[in-house]
Amino acid sequence: MKVEQCLVLIKPDGLVKSLTGDIISKLSETQLVIVGAKIVQVTKELAEEHYQHLREEKFFGELIRYIMGEFHTKRVLALVYQGEDATAKIRKIVGATNPELAEPISIRGKYGRVTTRGVFENVVHASESQKEAEREIKLWFRPDELVNTIF
Repeated sequence: MKVEQCLVLIKPDGLVKSLTGDIISKLSETQLVIVGAKIVQVTKELAEEHYQHLREEKFFGELIRYIMGEFHTKRVLALVYQGEDATAKIRKIVGATNPELAEPISIRGKYGRVTTRGVFENVVHASESQKEAEREIKLWFRPDELVNTIF
């Protein structure tokens, strides 16, 4: 097993519903260490770069407005967790992207919802792989904002 880092974003709906403490408590079950944390007001450029792999999807515009806080609050809490198998541990606790398909005890299963317009308000984002984690962490954090860097 090797030490990994994983980006976690508590999205605007998670912040407006005051779920930050509950989410961080649930993530603490991974026994990973937080090596970076900050509140970010997401710009359109950051949102589009973060979700670049979904640019061709029909829901892209709505997704950008969602992460920028158009529907809830204009804040996101960005966290970097570090430890052995960080990505797999976090993805398991976070649950499936679609809250309706997520395990009921996962973060998305417990707190997420799909709106009547079909928007996945899934409360958090977590890097899907180490390749994505590296890209995302470098996008959201400068090296001097992290206690430890591995990329």
